[in-house]
Amino acid sequence: MAATLPSVNPSPAWADPAADGPARLQWRILDTDFGGGLQFLTDWAAWRNDARRPRLLHVVAVLAQVPTADALRAAATARPELAALAAQLAAQWHGLLPGFHRLSFEGGRVLLTLCVGELQAILRAQHFEADGIRLSAASAQPDVVLKAVARFARHGTQLIAAPSAAPSPGALAQAGFQRVSSSVASAGLHAVFDPPWTVRRRAPIAPAAQPAHCAVIGAGLAGAAVAASLARRGWHVTAFDAEAPAAGASGLPVGLLAPHVSPDDALLSRLTRAGIRATWQQLEQWLVEGRDWSACGVLERRDLGLDEPADTRLPSGWSADGPNESWQAGAAQLQAAGLPPTTPALWHRRAGWVRPARLVNAWLAQPGITLRSGCRIAGLQREPSGWSLRDAQGAHIAQAERVVVAAGLDSATLVDSLPLQAVRGQVMWGHADGLPTTPVNGHGHLIANVPDDAGPLWLAGATYQRDRTDTTLNDADLQANRERLQSLHPGAAQQLAPDFTRGAVQSWAGIRCASIDRRPLVGPVNVAGSAADDTLWVCTALGSRGLSFAALCAELLAAHWHAEPLPLPSRLAQALSLTRL
Repeated sequence: MAATLPSVNPSPAWADPAADGPARLQWRILDTDFGGGLQFLTDWAAWRNDARRPRLLHVVAVLAQVPTADALRAAATARPELAALAAQLAAQWHGLLPGFHRLSFEGGRVLLTLCVGELQAILRAQHFEADGIRLSAASAQPDVVLKAVARFARHGTQLIAAPSAAPSPGALAQAGFQRVSSSVASAGLHAVFDPPWTVRRRAPIAPAAQPAHCAVIGAGLAGAAVAASLARRGWHVTAFDAEAPAAGASGLPVGLLAPHVSPDDALLSRLTRAGIRATWQQLEQWLVEGRDWSACGVLERRDLGLDEPADTRLPSGWSADGPNESWQAGAAQLQAAGLPPTTPALWHRRAGWVRPARLVNAWLAQPGITLRSGCRIAGLQREPSGWSLRDAQGAHIAQAERVVVAAGLDSATLVDSLPLQAVRGQVMWGHADGLPTTPVNGHGHLIANVPDDAGPLWLAGATYQRDRTDTTLNDADLQANRERLQSLHPGAAQQLAPDFTRGAVQSWAGIRCASIDRRPLVGPVNVAGSAADDTLWVCTALGSRGLSFAALCAELLAAHWHAEPLPLPSRLAQALSLTRL
């Protein structure tokens, strides 16, 4: 059975008590009545206490208004057994602007997708089949709400509503639900989707893939994130890399994790916010804060035109006391960064630095993942049982039911016609004390005080050279980076000048892989001119924002494979899809 705890509204059961065999792979709830979060906490506690729980519990909750973190904790005061879970929920309760927000618990096995906005618009932006639907007690038009949520139902989907939210019998029948008896008087309505007609969807949802063996080609940020997301869902994953993990662009000594902010809250701005939330949760779970990454925030210098007020660079209504996590930098933040108090700048609270290779290795160390380094996959051959992975001589290396190509620029050698572009980047780095504790970016970036065996590490750059694939270090790029640093942070440039004179500054170069519109590519591949093959996917072209996009793209791919709720509104998901091109 599912829940042994008393419930606010009894949750749909995810296991048949009379059934033998394994538990479900996942259970998906659409909840239009999130309220203060007590029902979600009850579902979560029931999942934890059930030996036959599904591998993943998904809850998609629609909120017109977002309660405060204090309200979440207060809602659980009457249920002491939920207090610890309420604290975990409150810890992720930040940055909840209108839109979708994916919160992750229990190592990614309990997922809460908060959808903030008007119900009808939110539902149009989501696409999945629910195992259970919970109707809002606050709705004044339960029949209208039922019609909107019915498209998420499959045969057997359970519907629960409090007495005040129960649709009329006629609306239930018209939507295809049959009322069933309930032994819990307070449960109100309990119905099951069992229409007497054949259900036809305008856009049918692909059946969920059953976990098997998957090959991921590439062990940088993109490939490692995909491997970890699929392994959490029960896949046996073999990750192949021609060299070693994070040997390419993901081998940057230290990278910056910071959002893109625009006055119109453009597509890239919304995507990077979602991506940083996804990455942040992974960093908190797998790495050591202060050693492998830092939640220190980032100061972004803004070059303004004459007479241009600084606040024109933020969306209307954003402020330091709002749900947004970027605002105009104050005097204290500028001082901490070692910049004059009149410097036009933004402060990004949910930002910091990351050692990318450590995140890659943490992902690849997850159970269910086998790494094969120094193994170059040069070709793929479709066979009745799956895919044969071949070397440069055409010899068979491995077999897998599904393949994800996440090999950066090398992805184009395995998948024809991928519109990829090489972007060379060189940075400079060294060790020094006394540099700003806050990373600064803008025209270039400066990261300092990163713990390292040789002393506090700093890094600055970077060049951005399209269609260049050589990684040979050169003095011209070193000089270009010095000029960037002088413009970005004159004080740091002056302090480091002696290090350049005595040759204590080093350089590093890598090749980023970008798409023609500078957004990642995630999706199934057309094979030999046929329709897209759901067994061959790509996840590549993360460009210079691998830390922002890797975890998000991996979760988006996994959602498509398993018919899960999307972590992004459908329009944003399409903006990352391979089919957009």
